[in-house]
Amino acid sequence: MASRNQILVPEARQALNQMKLEIANEIGIRDYDKIDKGNLLSRQNGYVGGYMTRRLVEMAQKQISGK
Repeated sequence: MASRNQILVPEARQALNQMKLEIANEIGIRDYDKIDKGNLLSRQNGYVGGYMTRRLVEMAQKQISGK
């Protein structure tokens, strides 16, 4: 069984990393790529992942619906 955090399409890695930085910036976490994530609250890290998932689902729904 593959790791849950494994990127299945390696070409998407850069776009996902960029999205992660944009979302962290939007919720007020500056320099997310340079921060030791262990120093952040689990809630803060969870927000980043949660908002990424929400945005990816929205993108997929738009693509499926043809919008």
